[in-house]
Amino acid sequence: MARSVAKDHDQKRQHILYASARVFAEEGIARSNMVQVAKACGISKANIYHYYDSKDALLFDILNTYLSALRDRLLALVSDDTAPEDHLHAFVSEVLLAYLKMDAEHKIQSEGVPLLQEDQQLILKSYQRDIVRALNGTLLEIAPQRFTHDKSSLRATSMSIFGMLNWYAMWNEDADEMARNNYAKLVTDLVINGVRGG
Repeated sequence: MARSVAKDHDQKRQHILYASARVFAEEGIARSNMVQVAKACGISKANIYHYYDSKDALLFDILNTYLSALRDRLLALVSDDTAPEDHLHAFVSEVLLAYLKMDAEHKIQSEGVPLLQEDQQLILKSYQRDIVRALNGTLLEIAPQRFTHDKSSLRATSMSIFGMLNWYAMWNEDADEMARNNYAKLVTDLVINGVRGG
């Protein structure tokens, strides 16, 4: 007879994802093990394996949950009646606010994705591409004369925006929502003035 799923299975799974992401971010994924994860979660190693049969399975679920939710959150901002300048600010601000609540998950992306199987990497990279594509679309609306025939500059601008956001998230971990919104306004103004000014 199949083992039944506990009523609080999803809640416990979310707790494991949250706690293990912090272990991976603080210790490094390669140096972390399931014993450390179990200790951080306040459960036994055997109980961890009830949810995940390996560290790789756990890592994939952390990144899949995080990136798919971030992608959905950012794509939901798209609206036909929103000015592209306002959409850029909302997009940048939303990224920084997402990092506020998911800092550890964000930190382990660059180390974690290459450690996974190729098919899993493709899934995660598809979320990342969707996010970049959404940002590219907004930049094209803001400065079509600059980017319509210059895709390399469009990509460079998008990557520069993420570079600024990642820098801020790394060096301002304790920044609150107001500070993040203020920085989002700064980034938005810099980008708009830059792409339209030259």
